[in-house]
Amino acid sequence: MPKSAIYHEKLIEGLKDPLEAAVYIEVVLEEGDPKMLSKALKNVIEAKGGIDQFSVEVKQVYDKLEQILSEKEEIEFYCLNALLDALGLHFAVTVKVS
Repeated sequence: MPKSAIYHEKLIEGLKDPLEAAVYIEVVLEEGDPKMLSKALKNVIEAKGGIDQFSVEVKQVYDKLEQILSEKEEIEFYCLNALLDALGLHFAVTVKVS
């Protein structure tokens, strides 16, 4: 098995832990790259059992976000992220309490 496949399997296994998934998304958000965010979201969704595990509404939101991320080099969200960075702040992704 190629090393990249082994890495991907370990990544997906780790992302099954909500805390790991939150940290992963948070780090990717800090990078400011829409394509990286798209891939990270796909990885977390895969770790959660795939997009078919979610409601129609969630699938629609995901599809819309995927379209936005694939079409734009820079999205407004990252402008806010840059401003927060200049203010000494940052976005935080946390685990939702059920």
